[in-house]
Amino acid sequence: MNRNTSLEKLKREEFDICIIGAGASGAGCALDAVLRGYKVAIIDRKDFASETSSRSTKLIHGGVRYLEQAVKKLDFAQLKQVKHGLEERHIVLNNAPHLARPLALLTPVNSWIEGLYYKIGLQIYDTFATKDSLPKSKWLSKKEVLEKMPSLDRKTLHSGVLYYDGQLDDARYCLALVQSASEAGAVAANYIEVNGFEKDEKGKVNAVTVSDIQSGNTFTIKSRMIINCTGPFSDKIRLAANPKLPERIRPSKGVHVVLPYETLNSEYAMLIPKTSDGRVVFAIPFEGAMIIGTTDTECRDINAEPTLNQKEKQYLVDTLNPYLARKIDISKLKAGFGGLRPLLSADPSKSTKSLLRDHEIEMDRHSGLISLLGGKWTTYRLMAKDTIDVADEIFKKENSCVTDQYVLAGGENYNPGLWKQLQTEFGFEEDICRHLVRKYGSRATRIGALTLNDPALKQRLSAQYPYIKAEVMYGIQHEMVVTPRDFLARRIRLEITDWKETLHCLPVVAELMAQSLGWNEEEKQKQVASYSAELKKYISDAG
Repeated sequence: MNRNTSLEKLKREEFDICIIGAGASGAGCALDAVLRGYKVAIIDRKDFASETSSRSTKLIHGGVRYLEQAVKKLDFAQLKQVKHGLEERHIVLNNAPHLARPLALLTPVNSWIEGLYYKIGLQIYDTFATKDSLPKSKWLSKKEVLEKMPSLDRKTLHSGVLYYDGQLDDARYCLALVQSASEAGAVAANYIEVNGFEKDEKGKVNAVTVSDIQSGNTFTIKSRMIINCTGPFSDKIRLAANPKLPERIRPSKGVHVVLPYETLNSEYAMLIPKTSDGRVVFAIPFEGAMIIGTTDTECRDINAEPTLNQKEKQYLVDTLNPYLARKIDISKLKAGFGGLRPLLSADPSKSTKSLLRDHEIEMDRHSGLISLLGGKWTTYRLMAKDTIDVADEIFKKENSCVTDQYVLAGGENYNPGLWKQLQTEFGFEEDICRHLVRKYGSRATRIGALTLNDPALKQRLSAQYPYIKAEVMYGIQHEMVVTPRDFLARRIRLEITDWKETLHCLPVVAELMAQSLGWNEEEKQKQVASYSAELKKYISDAG
């Protein structure tokens, strides 16, 4: 992907479909639409997946909590949501095997009655999971649980229930969708902000007026159809096209805290089924750390980046501590992140945690704008399919959706053992090789190739982590990295696992970007100063 080339095409060409928002749903729509033969543009006001789609719990799942609510309340809408999630789970796993993989989750229980309750519930969960090869749930003895998760408090532990879902690197999975769409013919660009719409004589939107945030230049993108996939920000785009529409989105903030891997000291994740506010909380190993989340609170200011407050951090630590032999202190926090859920609401009296993560495709008959509203990561492909099916109806086309079988960028000819070839061919250390294969899949050799002409690019960005300088250059050349945060937060995920080490790596990343992008000293220092100020605030707030 080349941003300058994309900008020229966006200014010059006319499109069948222009998609606003390059998170999971927008990227999914772009791939589906281009594979059906449409000429597609996709833009985002920030980086790809920079909002909700990079701030998830990193799970691919049907939703255990939804199943419990469905059974208790005989709620068939909740049941449908679980079914959709589990149907899509195996597709998400299969289509990008380098970025998504099975994850074993343990639920510790304190009595045999509690264990029986969860075992029955998870057996029901298993029955909805057709067409996949994940192992079924099972009840484990106290000894078996402690072998898998030795950090638990053996005094209160009775036994545990083990089940499987999937885990993904959400930001890179979204990027793979954008890359795949781009390679199939879509035109993609980040840092393009929507200013408004142009309309034809019938009042239908037929162009988007935008600004290139990097240059400040404004231009118009002409398109026969415009699809709004902006998640929590959907109402802003909907009302720009038609101010008479009612607001439909009730954003909810969810935060995660990140603690050292040793907190659980296990490759298994934990599901905590009982919390003080009735939610479930997950503690999940990710990138050498452990993520705990998530909260669910109403969010009134969607323009400010969602961050963690002291109460939320304490709540998550207090939720985990009763299960641990050695209690953790909030001062052990390595990082954290918050995100907004685009909850779809017709009833303002409901709490956000009771709202379904289901989706809806809205077509505004006055403006012609199509909006994909609501939804969740696991069902992104189904959401996109339903949206492009509506586009087919409007364009009077009969196309087939093929995304259920479409292997994403980096997943083609994927071989988990490729890391050994990298070790032999380029002389990387084992942890670097394994990291490159898990991030870039079959394209990991392209990172290695960059080091043949410049051996200095083999150097680590941090002694503690397997990330290397060549990845910065690759990100600029092929992944549309525009700012240091694009790389550190979303291409390698360091920001969400270790704030201090991100700050340590920032000057090196900025220097490499300056060399490649032609920044002068003033621009380089500006980039470092703005991002380091954010990181220092996070570190300071964490205490």
